[in-house]
Amino acid sequence: MNSEKSKFILQTLSLGLISGMRSIAGPAIASHILSKHHSKTVSHSFLKFLQSDKVAMVLKVLAAGEFIGDKLPLTPDRVEPLSVLFRCVSGSIVGAGIFKASGKRVLNGVMLGGLTAVCSTFGSFYLRKVIAKNITINDPFIGAVEDALVVGAGLALIANY
Repeated sequence: MNSEKSKFILQTLSLGLISGMRSIAGPAIASHILSKHHSKTVSHSFLKFLQSDKVAMVLKVLAAGEFIGDKLPLTPDRVEPLSVLFRCVSGSIVGAGIFKASGKRVLNGVMLGGLTAVCSTFGSFYLRKVIAKNITINDPFIGAVEDALVVGAGLALIANY
């Protein structure tokens, strides 16, 4: 598969992974990208909100709040059913937006983004637990490293869109 033709798949996979780690970060990054690179196919769809500068800004603020909230001791685990559902929806939205902007079938983006987010949710949760147990690093520090990975991946996606 040509790299240009598969770019939207890699973007969706990346945003799905990010959504599984930080549920608001994926939509924040996708909205930022789509607000800077408007697509007529998105503009004429139910996903047009993703192209709004205001929505992109609100999602970025919410994502920053999530970075802080993740470190709090009362924050529920990301593998709680409601959290998994939210992350799945988050990944589905970013997949839908990227696929729609690429002129591809939205349902395929929904499925790829959602499934990737769910896999990332469980994978990152258990990886974080194993690291905290075996390396005796405080969980909030691991969360901060995870935040840095999310931000770095997001900046790379933005730069390469």
